[in-house]
Amino acid sequence: MRIAIFANAEQKEEWLLKGYNPNVEIIWNDINAQADAYFDLLFERNGASFKNILNKPIFVNAVITTCQQLPENYIRLNAWNGFLNRSIIEIASIKNEETIQQIMNNLGWLYQLTADEPGFIAARIIAMIINEAYFALQDNVSTKEEIDTAMKLGTNYPYGPFEWCNKIGLPNIYLLLKTLSQTDSRYQPSEKLIEELKSIA
Repeated sequence: MRIAIFANAEQKEEWLLKGYNPNVEIIWNDINAQADAYFDLLFERNGASFKNILNKPIFVNAVITTCQQLPENYIRLNAWNGFLNRSIIEIASIKNEETIQQIMNNLGWLYQLTADEPGFIAARIIAMIINEAYFALQDNVSTKEEIDTAMKLGTNYPYGPFEWCNKIGLPNIYLLLKTLSQTDSRYQPSEKLIEELKSIA
């Protein structure tokens, strides 16, 4: 199987660390590549990389954009920094279940089909944790460093909420929270988070 991938340096590193079956040929960042399947890990930031591919499956890093807004051959996955190298990949698709199974089996990857909603499962939870950490910072409960340390020691998370935020990118977290808050007020971004986002804009 031949797979063409558009990715940034960190996503490429995560992909290689995750590993894949040696019978899969990978082509990196070649817009004209001919492949059996495509992975556009820059989709949500840069738009479609493989615009002319209409009859092959394209896995897109679309944490916020749902399948309802995508062409039929597009399959959503969460490839935010720090998520691609997880043991189980979250995937959403309206159709394409057999195709997904075939490609994931070829890669040797475990995956979980989830509801076609913004944030999948893990990103929703992480975004909420990050937002709560900003509320704690806003209320002068502690410093960023101490909150990160407390979360790692208390919950055995690989990263603290602010470390997660730096890895994923504050704009991504804000956009997901803002999207989710349109139907659930629990996701309303904290003032401190918004203030920090404005300072880096």
